[in-house]
Amino acid sequence: MAASSSKRRHKVRRRADMSLLGGIRPPIALLSALLLSLAGITALGLGRASQESVPEAVLTSQQHFAEDGAVTMRASIDESVTDLTRTAGLFSAGDPVSPDAVLDKIGSVYQKWMGTAVVEIESGRMLAARGENVPVTAIDTSKLAQKDGLSPRIVRLQNGETRLLALSLLSWPDRPQQLLIASNSLRFPGISRGQFRSIAVVDTAGRILSSDGIHEPEQVETAKQREDAKRSAKQLKAFAETAATKTRQHPLKAKEPGSGGFPGVSGSLRGNSVRGDRAVAGYAALTGPQPGEGTVATSLGLTVVAMVDVAEDPTRVAGPFFALVSAAALLLIGALAVALLLGTVQRPLLKLFLESRRLTRGDLARPVSVPRFGEAARIGHALERLRRQLLGEPAAAAGAADTGSGRRGRLGSRALIVVCGILLLAWSAPMLLLFNRADSTVAVPEQIVSDQRERTHTVSDRVRRSLNEGHADLVSVATLIGNRTSSEDMKKVLERTRTEHQRYRSLYVRSADGTVQARAGETPHALPDGTKGKPFAQPISVLNDSGKEPSVAGYAEIPGRDGAMVIGEFRIDFINALLKRPGLGQIRVVDDKHRIIGGNSGYLAFDSLSGQLDDLVSGTNQRVGMNAPAGAVVYRDEDGVQIAASAPFSGGGAAKQLRWTVVSWQPASGLAIPEYSLQNRTVLAGLLGITAAGACLGWLYIVVVRPLRELAGQAESLADGDRRTVLFPHHHDEVGAVTRSLEIVRQQLQEQRKRDSAPLVGRN
Repeated sequence: MAASSSKRRHKVRRRADMSLLGGIRPPIALLSALLLSLAGITALGLGRASQESVPEAVLTSQQHFAEDGAVTMRASIDESVTDLTRTAGLFSAGDPVSPDAVLDKIGSVYQKWMGTAVVEIESGRMLAARGENVPVTAIDTSKLAQKDGLSPRIVRLQNGETRLLALSLLSWPDRPQQLLIASNSLRFPGISRGQFRSIAVVDTAGRILSSDGIHEPEQVETAKQREDAKRSAKQLKAFAETAATKTRQHPLKAKEPGSGGFPGVSGSLRGNSVRGDRAVAGYAALTGPQPGEGTVATSLGLTVVAMVDVAEDPTRVAGPFFALVSAAALLLIGALAVALLLGTVQRPLLKLFLESRRLTRGDLARPVSVPRFGEAARIGHALERLRRQLLGEPAAAAGAADTGSGRRGRLGSRALIVVCGILLLAWSAPMLLLFNRADSTVAVPEQIVSDQRERTHTVSDRVRRSLNEGHADLVSVATLIGNRTSSEDMKKVLERTRTEHQRYRSLYVRSADGTVQARAGETPHALPDGTKGKPFAQPISVLNDSGKEPSVAGYAEIPGRDGAMVIGEFRIDFINALLKRPGLGQIRVVDDKHRIIGGNSGYLAFDSLSGQLDDLVSGTNQRVGMNAPAGAVVYRDEDGVQIAASAPFSGGGAAKQLRWTVVSWQPASGLAIPEYSLQNRTVLAGLLGITAAGACLGWLYIVVVRPLRELAGQAESLADGDRRTVLFPHHHDEVGAVTRSLEIVRQQLQEQRKRDSAPLVGRN
């Protein structure tokens, strides 16, 4: 029995000598490291939040502007190639027609190409041409049968300009095959640049293929204007080379903050500063509508670069003084909290650990050094009583001699943890709730307001052009159907058109008496069978004024069929998809009565706009000259600052008669404006402070304080004479080591009692 007890004591002592893992040191050390790191983050982060002369929001806005240009150009190129291919296919499916008739019909339906031509492939002879001279010699007709032989290509003319050539085949039985060619410039359709922005298309080598917004030196009058034009051209060239290099990266590796939902490579660049104006640019590569999905346009490897000069702001929201003071205050408060934990929790516990080990080794000559506060004091008094009991003093006598002292120190470790938490909260709470609050006086950079207006105008023009393209498709289909096409062939044409253009939910041919002769897609819900006459007054109209979604449809009469027409119902999701542009906030399309037709987020069809936005739409619809210009405004109220813009349909086409308006708005607090950046970083510092304090102090409470409170009760029970309760350590740390020492003492007291009672048993 004695040998077994000796082995158990040896085992417990060996475990007590183990290196202490965890315990009280790691949470306090981690708290010190986190507070020191947070002080550095506060000094650097808050100090730099307002030091940039060009706000990050302006750079992000230029990135979004370039993305808009890339999306528009990609859609325009793909649409042009698809239209040419589909038209050539429809001609080839019918009876042979002359090359002049082909070009005349194409020109009457689509006014998008600068030049068109038909060439006989075998002989290379020009059969017909319209518009500007098409660079036919740049096409090697012997390679058209190869893979991608009919892909569009970019050629450079002798005058330095570039042209995009789209190719398609005209094939009829027993006739030589013909090549239909359409040429166009790489200009941006429907991009609203504003007054001072330049925009360019760049190839993979960084060469500028086309540009808008920079005057040639010979086009300006003064020497200063010529100097500025040369400087801008040089800066744009430098931006183009850098952008071409960056867009060769993988989209996932090249993604930058602010790119939002753009699926390709995009970013922003800083240029040189001249007379207080800094050149900034955004760039974006042509990419498919979905990540990883390529199109005809994306195979060309083009990049869009948009450049503008921005006035640098010499003022600052706040200097580094606040950041330095905040960091110093955190260091002072953190040092006080850590010192309190070291002096009142860690050091007494380590002292208990050493004193308890001394008792287990049999060193009972010196009294136990008892800490002054909390559970450590209670355990220390219990150890002193146990020391005297090991020397042979009865438990009752040891307890009477220590009456009142063992229950002292009611300021426990839990209260000390709370005090430390309050100290750290005294720094974190004001940072989180009070300091650097941005109010309604926030200065919104003028460039951001201008970009909101121009981008909204671009979206408006994009919607109008897409509807015009849809109506042009209906006219093209109606022209090619003619008066001799059977219902079965009409259905094939409609199916092919709907497959190639996803804008339609339904396409059908309707006779003058209201009978549907052919249909593709969903069941028409705009016009029931039997409706006679013209379906609606305008070529494109909204056919309902209530319901879950608007019914937008267009029509085109079929020549030679006595009033028959092709009707196409547009998908409202197609219109909504055109509005999904990052960085513009909420976007709505409203009709001439300011009722909502579509939007980029949740909305109620035919609902009304709010008061301020309704006034903005009314104001921008006041015509100045031929068109109503787009407008933007900054609203300031108790709810914060909001940027809004409105752009009515302007330009020609069937969609102009809809008199729709695109309106967008977003809170300025979501932009990287210096005041909001400073506020956000201040709030972040407060959150980090609360998180660090909560994590470390919570860790300390769970691992040390709670087991220590439990151990204090067990130690007092042991000192009061409880020899039956076995003490098990929960963790291999300081508290666990003290627990193991108390268990050894309990075993020693049990053996002592057995030795004292053994002679009495023998005498009996």
